[in-house]
Amino acid sequence: MDISSLTSKLLRKNFGRGPEACYAYANEQFLVFYIRGFMSPLESILLENGNPDNIDISRNIVMKTVLNQLKGIIELEFEQDVECFYHDWNYPQNTGMITVQFEGDITKQVHQDNGSIDLKPLIAEVERISILVQKKPEKTEAFFISPKMYLVKRDGILVQIEKQLIIKGYEQTLMVTKDELEKSYLHRDSRFEEIFRNPVADIFVDWDFNEDRSIMCFVLK
Repeated sequence: MDISSLTSKLLRKNFGRGPEACYAYANEQFLVFYIRGFMSPLESILLENGNPDNIDISRNIVMKTVLNQLKGIIELEFEQDVECFYHDWNYPQNTGMITVQFEGDITKQVHQDNGSIDLKPLIAEVERISILVQKKPEKTEAFFISPKMYLVKRDGILVQIEKQLIIKGYEQTLMVTKDELEKSYLHRDSRFEEIFRNPVADIFVDWDFNEDRSIMCFVLK
């Protein structure tokens, strides 16, 4: 509750308004925030006029400040160094995700119960979608966070032309394009609800281009 409240305050301080709700979940080396109701009036107008890319660009700029402030606080709180941050937003549903990966575990492993899913089909389905959009990841791992939340981490996903676009300074354009393309396949051509045996409320995706890595977050209803 304390870290959720603190994260909400940081968002409010930097964006001028805070989310209606911010929930934190932790398992092993991951801390995941699920955020609801975080759309400013200006962003709502941009969305109504078909400008989600502009929201993405502005949020990415401000989120760098938020995450820098959050980094020092949670490293002190959990006594572990942060390896990387990821964040993504579902504007139509007004929800969002911030995922923190630490260099070491911050909690003891919370095991799935007998009713939880097999992670192997989840990994296989993510790899199948990845092949359709770009290429098969060099490494894919899935993580249970809570009964309603799962993470999938992919390493080695960028193709050569994407690496060259990043070198030439087109990182933001590439990020927005990959986000739209990959999510269209994840929502339209996937069988995640069959795998989870549950409707999927949200799918978030973010990339760390420097490390050639990506995180997917699945939130179930």
